[in-house]
Amino acid sequence: MTRSRWPLCDFPQHGTMLTTHNPQTTTLNNMKPPNNLRIIASLVGCVATCFSHCAAAERPNVIVIMSDDQGGGDYGFLGNEVIRTPELDAMHKRSGFLSKFYVSPVCAPTRASLMTGRYNYRTRCIDTFVGRAMMDTDEVTMAELLRDAGYRTGIYGKWHLGDNYPLRAMDQGFQDSLIHRGGGIGQPSDPIGAEGKYTDPTLVKNGEEVSMKGYCTDIYFDAAMEFIGKSTKDGDNFFTYIATNAPHGPFHDVPPELYEEYKNVDFTPILVNTLSPKRMAAETDTLARIAAMITNIDQNVGRLFKRLDALGVLDNTIVVYLNDNGPNTMRFVGNMRGMKTGVDDGGIRSPLLFHWPAKVAAGATSDAMSAHIDLLPTILDACEVDVPANHKLDGRSFLPLLTKPDAAWPARQLVFQTHRGNEPQRYHHFAIHEDPWKLVHPSGFGKESFAGEPKLELYNLSSDPRQQKNVVAEFPAVVDRLKSGYEAWFADVSSTRPDNFAPPRIVIGTDHETRSVLTRQDWRHESGQPWAANSNGYWLLEAPAAAEYEIEILFAGDHPAGTATITAGEISTQLEVSATQQRGHLKQLKLPPGKMKLAVDVVFNGKTQGPHQVILTRK
Repeated sequence: MTRSRWPLCDFPQHGTMLTTHNPQTTTLNNMKPPNNLRIIASLVGCVATCFSHCAAAERPNVIVIMSDDQGGGDYGFLGNEVIRTPELDAMHKRSGFLSKFYVSPVCAPTRASLMTGRYNYRTRCIDTFVGRAMMDTDEVTMAELLRDAGYRTGIYGKWHLGDNYPLRAMDQGFQDSLIHRGGGIGQPSDPIGAEGKYTDPTLVKNGEEVSMKGYCTDIYFDAAMEFIGKSTKDGDNFFTYIATNAPHGPFHDVPPELYEEYKNVDFTPILVNTLSPKRMAAETDTLARIAAMITNIDQNVGRLFKRLDALGVLDNTIVVYLNDNGPNTMRFVGNMRGMKTGVDDGGIRSPLLFHWPAKVAAGATSDAMSAHIDLLPTILDACEVDVPANHKLDGRSFLPLLTKPDAAWPARQLVFQTHRGNEPQRYHHFAIHEDPWKLVHPSGFGKESFAGEPKLELYNLSSDPRQQKNVVAEFPAVVDRLKSGYEAWFADVSSTRPDNFAPPRIVIGTDHETRSVLTRQDWRHESGQPWAANSNGYWLLEAPAAAEYEIEILFAGDHPAGTATITAGEISTQLEVSATQQRGHLKQLKLPPGKMKLAVDVVFNGKTQGPHQVILTRK
């Protein structure tokens, strides 16, 4: 619920009488009071009507911009001498700034924490693919909370928390959505025929595939600005989430003019390792492409601020900028070490810019330790939206750090853990922070488990931000305290719900999504490399009622003739697959209600693999 204020507004028409004083449910009827009461009724009606129509205008609008794999050192204002970010540098000068802000080592866990204000292990989102980047639909998102408080909500770019009902952004509070599927363009969730297209991509607009013109980042910002313009014209507050998939790879399709500017640049100042001439040439080309994508984001940030100014809403619009994890190559991360997927600080730090001229002074800075779980409570605090009763948040509002010089910020412990696999393992690839201490076990994101006792490392980040001196043997009391804190945290987040780490299911056959595109992003992988052509897996589904479906099996690239066996629970049928044909392999199937496992085993030349995608359409 919102806590409303008393603004000024025009008088309503005579001939109306107030029937309730609730600012959220004010209604008027056509009963005419006696003449001598009309003016009083009009005055009272004005105040009540303003409560519901004008109070919203005093609340701030909200824009959250999060780039993908940008890295904590890819900003001019943080000392990067090569990658140009003039608009973000200017935003930094005008904004509040959190210099010790943490995120997760990889993208989907950060997004789950950002959207919910809770650690991602509470949300069932524990990895980035094979069905483990799907977030439980019981989670309450920032979009849902702001929508229910009267905000218009829109997302543009990367969702990465589920591609099918009821997991999509449009099912989780966003009234307008223009997104790509999966974790990025160029992955197996791309529509057939649009694979890897950053330029002129096929995106999903409110559940429907649409062919777009332009570069993806430009498209997201264009759509966001259109949404903002419509909301402002209608007098509505807006929450706009712009989550670019740049500068995430693949790097083949980048803004050409910026690439031309960067491809002959000397990137030596931001390299961490010394490379051979051959490696250096390849790395220079990769960095030129990454830099082009980052500067393109920066240019769009400049366009967005100009649009907000033109609309007259710049002063009372919160604009947040952050990146989702460390950089996608080993490059400059300031006075830290590490990169994406790592739990060293270079893998889990992001600058947090908080631009709100109405309330946050330019240059307001805090080095208090904060994290992605804090953004939701901060936004709710700024928008005066209450958290639902009995709803547990892990984060806390950092707004006082930017608005009150002597704000209290009690000591806390923050934990970051992410690794491959179906279920988290205690002590595997984690870090716990208690300023200034960091206890870390960097056992590897790509591993499902580790063997033996954890080889813990302890660093004092205040004197050793690059984590050069492991002092684990020197401070046993600190190690014991942090270990106890970590173990309590792990037990707590692991017991959020029964069967806490079971993957969510895709619900098929509803009016919300009569056509379900099932991709390798959300399948449960069984054999082979998860996205390799010869890999195999299945999907966990749930059908609310029995229904007839058309099932279409899709393949990527050429293939020989073969036979596909389709299994859905107790039902099994076969389908002949024509050589080289990507689409058009169709079968009619009646599926029962309830939970089921859908598998499609395709035999080519005596070897079994899975399809590229499956489309289920309720008839």
